[in-house]
Parts: sequence; C-alpha cells; structure tokens
Amino acid sequence: MMIRAHVPGAPARSRPPVIDRASPTDLTVMVDDRGSTPMHLGAILLFDSTCPPDPARLRALLAERIPRIPRFRQTLRHTPFGCGRPIWVDDPHFAVDQHLQVIDRPAQVSESELFDIATDLLCTPLAKNRPLWRAGMVRSPGQCALVVVAHHVLTDGLGGLAVLAALGDEGVAPAQSDFPRPPPSGWALATDAARTRLRALSSMPQEIRESAAGLRELGFSWTIIRPVERISLNQPTSPRRCLTWVAVGLADVVATAHRADGTVNDVVLAAISGALLDILRARGERPRQLVISVPISGRRARGPADLGNDTGVRPISVPAIDDDSTRLADITAVTSTMGKTTIRASSAAPLGAVFRMLQRVGLFQSFIAHQRLVHTFETNVRGSREALHLGGSRIEGIIPMVSTPGNVGVTFAVLSYAGTLGVTVIADPDILIEQQTLSAALATRFRRLGATPFVSDQAHSQADRTSD
Repeated sequence: MMIRAHVPGAPARSRPPVIDRASPTDLTVMVDDRGSTPMHLGAILLFDSTCPPDPARLRALLAERIPRIPRFRQTLRHTPFGCGRPIWVDDPHFAVDQHLQVIDRPAQVSESELFDIATDLLCTPLAKNRPLWRAGMVRSPGQCALVVVAHHVLTDGLGGLAVLAALGDEGVAPAQSDFPRPPPSGWALATDAARTRLRALSSMPQEIRESAAGLRELGFSWTIIRPVERISLNQPTSPRRCLTWVAVGLADVVATAHRADGTVNDVVLAAISGALLDILRARGERPRQLVISVPISGRRARGPADLGNDTGVRPISVPAIDDDSTRLADITAVTSTMGKTTIRASSAAPLGAVFRMLQRVGLFQSFIAHQRLVHTFETNVRGSREALHLGGSRIEGIIPMVSTPGNVGVTFAVLSYAGTLGVTVIADPDILIEQQTLSAALATRFRRLGATPFVSDQAHSQADRTSD
C-alpha cells in the first residue's frame, strides 16, 4: 500500500499556476552532473540504539512532514523552445514508499558495512521522473541509521540542514496546503520568459559588477591564470567511492581557532592540508602548495521552502609547510580578507556561464576530467548545536556525504553537530588506496592542533563494484 503525503487545504486548482524556475546556479549543477558519479549530497543519521524509530512510524512521519519541503514533492521539467529555464512542478503521484527503503541485516552492521550501504545509495543515479531524493533505513540488532540522499540541484548544504530540521520533531515549518498545483501553460511560460529577458537587459550593469566580484572571489585577477601543480590525486575518477569519518570535539577546534585569531574552518583546512601533504610526500611528491576549493554561501533564507543553490566557491592556496601552527597562520591570513573583498557567492555567476558554454560546445566533460584549478574540495556546514529527534528517537550523530565528478580523487565534507565536528573523507579507491592512512594522518593533524579525535574503524571501499 502506497503512503501518500496529504495535507488538507484549499483545492489544488483554486489558485493560478505558479512558475517556479530553476535558478542559473541550479543549471550549473545540472551541467556539472555529467561525470562518473551523480551530483548528490546526503547524510547518515545515527540514532540512539536504545530507542530506534520503527519503520511504519518513520513512513508515517515522512508522509506527514515531507509537505513542509515543497521540493521533495516536485520534479524538474524542461520547457518548450523559447519558454525559458526548466521549471519545478508538483508530482501528483508522489508517494513516500517510492523513496524510502528499509534495509534489514540479521547481524550487527559494522561502520564499514554501513558506509558501504551509504555510498551505494549516494552513487546510484536518482530517477529523473520523480522527486530527486531517496532514503534508506538501515536496521540491525541494537542499531539503526537513516541514509538520506538528494540531488544537488535540489539544494546546497545549508538547504540540506533546513530539510533535516523540517523532518525532525523540532521542526515547525508550515506545510504546503495546495498540493498538487497545476503546471503552468505554454503561453504562461513564454510570457514569463519574455519578461525575464527584458528584466535581464535592465539588470545587466549589476550582473557585470557581480561577475567581476565573482572573479575576485575565485581569486582571479587580470593577470594570467596559472594552473595548479600536478599531483597524483587529480585523475579522472571512477564511479566508485569509499568513506571514512574523523570526528573531534567542537569546543577543542573553537579554542584552537580563537588562539589563532581564525575560524573553525581555518583549523579544518590546516588539518586537511597537512594530511594530504603526508600522503603526497609518502608518494614522493612535494608540491609547493595545495589549492583547496571552499564554499562561499550567499544563502539568506534557511527555511525548507527556500531550497536551491546559492553557493559560490573560493580557492584557498595553502603553502606546503609541515608545521601545523605556521600553516594555520598562513590560512587565517588569507581567509580573514575574504569577507572584506568579495560579494558572497558571486563566483557562481562567472563559473556557471563558463560551464554552460563548455557544455554547449561539447567540452565540459573533458574540462572537468582534466581541470587544474583546484586539488580538492572541502564543504563546511554549521549544524544544530543541540541534538535533533525523529519520532522521539535521538539523532546521536550526522555524517555528511557528497559525490563530485571530474578529476578530484578525494573530497572532504565537514559538519558540526551537537558539540562534535566531523570530517567525512570521500575518495575514489582507485586513486586513493591509502584512505585509512589519510584518515589517521588527519586525526594526527587535528591532535597536533589541539583537538582530540577518534577515527572510523576502517576505510571501506566498494571493491566488489565494477567500474563502468
């Protein structure tokens, strides 16, 4: 029996159709989704083992609370020629059972086995004719976790937190009552597209200013752009990914950041760069610096009704200095000027324009497979200070996940939650065979910086999955 989300309210056709278009940044995400792995993000929710949620109760809760998140009941539909960007439309056939699966295991699941399930859910493409998300409830004796995965076109990291907050018992967001809304007509789309083009002409000076600010945010000047040094971690990636997780006390990291007059993310970047340098030096490589791409969020609205993507990027050049304190000081010196010299998230405009142009001429796939702009990506999101609950069950921990195509062999997803700062290492096992060593090095670097960590029991690769 299908469980459908239903909220009483006005009849669906009592209001005129709403034209809800994908943003230019959303279009950039769609262009990016051309590599070996889909552009997905997600999280593993670890429940209190003494009070895990029941599958039937979880299904009912999702059916009740998904209406708080309009995007989770919508599909992205392309428009006819001349009718503008794609639009989000309500899926009248939405049912929670199409998106939730229960995965039962007879024996206790190890951390590596849980990560195997999570990476499989993360790296499997989502059906484009349904809302772009899935969830897997993993149950074994004395254990319960919920893996939630969404396409990046639905939301960025901050929006993902809004989703979790809306689904939790603490969520208070109102539900969309007029579901399903009828899709707009072709005439309405064409008229709206014409108005949008006229507005674009009048706002062109502002867009030029924002694009220039975006180039500065990316660290570009009017001088020649120099490619980053070649390292062995930058190779075209396979469809496989493996996860490890390193967690430290957030208070320790905050204290270290304060002593350095920096931020929590400065400390994380110092630890990540130090661990990467350990791996590269063991391989006989000695780059002069590492370039790490960090997100610059322009998001103001944080509610579940305001998803989408509003994030730019900024490459941070980190000198290859072994001393952690000196390297942290150099990072802090760079990042302390970022807020003063950039318009937040403005880099999305020039990047999006370039990426879409490359896609139109058939060069984007080759570009991302051989890019030399950055060595790795790091995403950092500040989560809830207090633990959340779902169906009365306490969420003890949240492990973030991202999948990125191209030639970046290892990526780092960072989330602070309920007093813990966790760093997920997501890597292609064909490129980073030393993932366990990297995680141990990351833990050591955190320890040297004053934060006591614990490390996941082992790196787990999906060795049994074959490449396409």
